[in-house]
Amino acid sequence: MLTIQLSQKGWLKRVEMAVSNGNILMIEAIGEEIDAILDPLLSRQFVKKGKGLTVRLGSEDVDLSPHFQLYLQTKLSNPHYKPETAAQCTIINFIVTETGLEDQLLASVVKVEKPDLEQEKEELVTKQNEFKITLANLEAALLQNLSEADPATILQNTALIESLEDTKKTSTEIQEQQAIAKETEVTINTLREIYRRVAAEGAMLYFLLIVLNNVAHMYQFSLESFQTFFFKAIEKTPAFDEEEHRVLALRDQIRMTIYRWVSRGLFEKHKQIFRCQLTFRLMQKKIVSVEYTDREMFFLLNAPAKTDLVNPLKDWLPDGSWYNMQKLIEIEGFENFANDVVGGAPTRFKDWYNELQPEDVKLPLDWKALDQRIFQKLLVIRVLRPDRQTIALDNFCRRTLPHGDDFVDCDSTSSFFQILTAAYNDSTPTTPIYFILSPGANPVLDVQNLARSCGMDPAKTLHTIALGQGVEPAAHAKLEIGHKEGHWVMLQNIHLMPKFLIDLEKKLDGFALEGSNPSFRLFVSSDPANSIPIGLLERAIKLTNEPPQGLK
Repeated sequence: MLTIQLSQKGWLKRVEMAVSNGNILMIEAIGEEIDAILDPLLSRQFVKKGKGLTVRLGSEDVDLSPHFQLYLQTKLSNPHYKPETAAQCTIINFIVTETGLEDQLLASVVKVEKPDLEQEKEELVTKQNEFKITLANLEAALLQNLSEADPATILQNTALIESLEDTKKTSTEIQEQQAIAKETEVTINTLREIYRRVAAEGAMLYFLLIVLNNVAHMYQFSLESFQTFFFKAIEKTPAFDEEEHRVLALRDQIRMTIYRWVSRGLFEKHKQIFRCQLTFRLMQKKIVSVEYTDREMFFLLNAPAKTDLVNPLKDWLPDGSWYNMQKLIEIEGFENFANDVVGGAPTRFKDWYNELQPEDVKLPLDWKALDQRIFQKLLVIRVLRPDRQTIALDNFCRRTLPHGDDFVDCDSTSSFFQILTAAYNDSTPTTPIYFILSPGANPVLDVQNLARSCGMDPAKTLHTIALGQGVEPAAHAKLEIGHKEGHWVMLQNIHLMPKFLIDLEKKLDGFALEGSNPSFRLFVSSDPANSIPIGLLERAIKLTNEPPQGLK
């Protein structure tokens, strides 16, 4: 089996060799656009020549072996291929499920925390498979001997009888060993399950962050990048004598590390979305204790309205709030809310409505008890003061999430240079640092200061290129210098040259296979744009640089 990538040099020759020799060929990491040279293979444009078939690849006609098989693999989580590609290929979804990823992470965590235990588990699995193979071979050999034996002399066939005895003895021994192995497996699985909560936390976080691309195209994250920071979090976690304390500390550290990594690449207006997703998911999994119903959650997220009743409080209450209130009173526990607002204490509710920070003020009448049911109070704020909803949600996250202040105030006291330095420490020659630009942002000075802090002379070893028409050759030349000599390269405004980015992605793949100078770093910047290749975004450490909302 041959495995190649289209970014490798001479890949076409290797394809031709596989086609003619009848190899199994795996082409990895393809994008949404498949190289046109492969079209004759995918569309089976074969030409009969003599007794065999040929296929044209590029400018050459290549003999086609009947044993040749082609597999294409992509790392894109939700690729969109042309209809003809879908018709030409059998598409199989190998994307990991949350349960499957949890099992993978569990094995990885146990391998780090209890390496002897995981090794014993792996040896046990291998031994169980060997037992099954041995039993299958014994049964096959026994049937073969019986089929070849002469029925007339079968009772005098000493070799066959001895073979039967040996098979029975071996089978009994294997069954005894299997029974012991199953008992051992139960013990090992019980010990491994202690770390199940850590693996479940990791799987949950991964499936939260991969849907952020629904918010913006720039928010793309790969499983490889996620696992890198997942294990960084394990390394940072302090040791504990008791396993229970260690598990809880691991879970908290992983949650904070992944949140910080992701949020640094989100715009301020989107950070709360991720934070609330995390909080609500923890509520759903009962990791944090908050009483709520599915109907209440639906109301908070969608704010449905009912417009069949006229608003009697038009002098201070907007019609939209009144219509939302008509749906709120359909939820158990809020049946009397509209009556209390209109007839019970309208003046006191108006005073509450006019508060500058109503989320911090008790509601009138018996509704003041909602201060102890903070999720339900969010519904009232959603109805009466939707302009304060974001503040109320942040307060909810502070009170609900373990160490909630650390999440809401994440990096609020750090300068952009400090964040960039931390990102640099997490980067590698194959991991670019990607600046997602906002109005007024210019990260060049920060990169120059970072170079100086690392003992480099920016004038000599930092190559800054603003992309535009005609600069591709210079950009490629600087990338080669950086790759070989360990310089830094900064490509600005890469969204202006979408075609260049396809070549850039292939070049980075080539650098990874070849092995770059350990000091080489690539920095890129762009405005948010849908033309940025997903593969480039997934491999990069993304940073935004905009003023935080509010002052601390």
